[in-house]
Amino acid sequence: MRILLAEDERPLSRALVAILKHNNYSVDAVYNGVDTVEYAKSGLYDAAILDVMMPKMDGIEALKRIRQS
Repeated sequence: MRILLAEDERPLSRALVAILKHNNYSVDAVYNGVDTVEYAKSGLYDAAILDVMMPKMDGIEALKRIRQS
């Protein structure tokens, strides 16, 4: 399973990536809402974990834009 992780706090993001990879998930990490939308549009992901409060665009707005595409 391939997961897109959107979390702007890099230490937390690194910890989550390590945990997910340890459990055999493939993970790509992004750090703002704009990148989240761009990566999600690729269609490569089975799931996404979104932080609500991110720079450039919050997670809720990113989710709305992903669903519109």
